[in-house]
Amino acid sequence: MTAGIDTPDRRGRTGLDRQGRGLDGNVDVRIVDVELLSSDWYVLRKTTFDYRGPDGAWTRQQRETYDRGDGAAVLLYDAERATVVLTRQFRLPAYVNGHPDGMLLEVPAGLLDGDAPEEAIRREAAEETGLAIGEPQRVFAPYMSPGSVTERLHCFAAPYDGSAPLADRAGVAEEGEDIAVVELPFTKALNMVRTGEIADAKTVLLLQWAALEGPFAGIR
Repeated sequence: MTAGIDTPDRRGRTGLDRQGRGLDGNVDVRIVDVELLSSDWYVLRKTTFDYRGPDGAWTRQQRETYDRGDGAAVLLYDAERATVVLTRQFRLPAYVNGHPDGMLLEVPAGLLDGDAPEEAIRREAAEETGLAIGEPQRVFAPYMSPGSVTERLHCFAAPYDGSAPLADRAGVAEEGEDIAVVELPFTKALNMVRTGEIADAKTVLLLQWAALEGPFAGIR
């Protein structure tokens, strides 16, 4: 008996080796086998599949996929004051892959955890910044690392009340979060993308969108 397949894993999940089996949307792809490698918290699978190339020949390939569920992110902005609110927190994967201190500036974001994307961004904005947000605008929903990670990230922009008191720190302590809340002029944040001081992909995408066609279109 294997946890996550026949018996519940520590998050109560079973049948985790079924993901991808039975897919028929691409006639050039046949799923052969799905092996569960890990389900400690998120899910790591190895999928074997046959792929038919342009010459009609079939090849057998394998890929590992990391499934952490889909997520949502939101750019908080004050159009009148031309400011945005970001978070700064420690990210171990960035730290071990060359970031000087692992402290990344990011838009508020998190996993859906069963909520609709709009509900998730309101929850994450409140937990990570202490702010209630106005009406969110859906911007895009990209796959962030489609070569290995299944996650699709639902990205939004939403106004916040710049006159409201801004907390210095936020986050859910029970989840090990220690988050600094950072309000910046939009032009400074955009320049930090250029200098590399902001290096988080979702944040770069949303700031660039805000400059091109969002609330700060035309501002450089």
